[in-house]
Amino acid sequence: METVSYGGWEKCGRLSNGMIELLVTQEVGPRIIRLGFVGEENLFKEIPGDLGKTGGENWRLYGGHRLWHAPEAIPRTYFPDNVSVAVAGENNILVVTQGTETTTGIQKKMVLEMSGTENRVKVTQELYNQNFWEVECAAWALSVMKPGGMAIIPQESFVAHTELLTPVRPLALWGYTDMSDDRWRWGKRYVTLKQRPEKTSPTKVGFGNTQEWVAYSVNRYLFVVLFHYQDGSTYPDFGSSTELFTNSELLEVETLSPLKKITPGQALQHVENWFLFPNVPVEDTDESIDCLVLPLVEKAMASVKNR
Repeated sequence: METVSYGGWEKCGRLSNGMIELLVTQEVGPRIIRLGFVGEENLFKEIPGDLGKTGGENWRLYGGHRLWHAPEAIPRTYFPDNVSVAVAGENNILVVTQGTETTTGIQKKMVLEMSGTENRVKVTQELYNQNFWEVECAAWALSVMKPGGMAIIPQESFVAHTELLTPVRPLALWGYTDMSDDRWRWGKRYVTLKQRPEKTSPTKVGFGNTQEWVAYSVNRYLFVVLFHYQDGSTYPDFGSSTELFTNSELLEVETLSPLKKITPGQALQHVENWFLFPNVPVEDTDESIDCLVLPLVEKAMASVKNR
């Protein structure tokens, strides 16, 4: 780890293996503000009007990747992360710890471990209950992606009507979601969502995604997120383990842990594994995703399993 300036902030923790890099803000957060190949574009969205700012009582989007606790509610979810965080690093590991939120008693922590041989980052996200009473919530990991791309989520495996009579996936729709919106494509093997700057209306859907992956493609880069689905657990938002949101400025790739009652002094943990792949010219068809994305997802899953 090294400390560098970025986006108007004087202190950001940088972690790199020579192939990819990430930057974590130290003066606000916890926030991973940059992720990408060294010397190339940031795959996360940056909010120009928020860059370099600190302090104040209003919540700022900033961009990048953040950790929240679900289910979403105002003001609980929107505690401002506008003050400095503790950042420590050793070798390929960077630890970011936020002070306890004064309104919720929850403390957020991220442990980032970068592979030395792969374009991969293990992101362990923790919510600590620093109250004197039990708190029920879920860890909610939100990656705010660079605009102009396409999110990909796998459909559940096809099963004939004669073989299974019960449903295989819950689907959660927000009140502002239009199912006829052409940014969505409801394919046989995949669901995709495009980010389009000309579309001013927001849209969001939650999925009970048991396939344990979701991806985002932009400018021939592919960002793959792997997570663990806990069968039989209760997830927030009508059973959503993955959520996709977009508006005219950005697209969010979100994964969630199950709801858990956290006793005082204990923590809830949610782990994502991120993989970056260059030069993946995927198109918005099931056939293209099968050919170009699925083999990379399977390769990533095998890598995680073998560790």
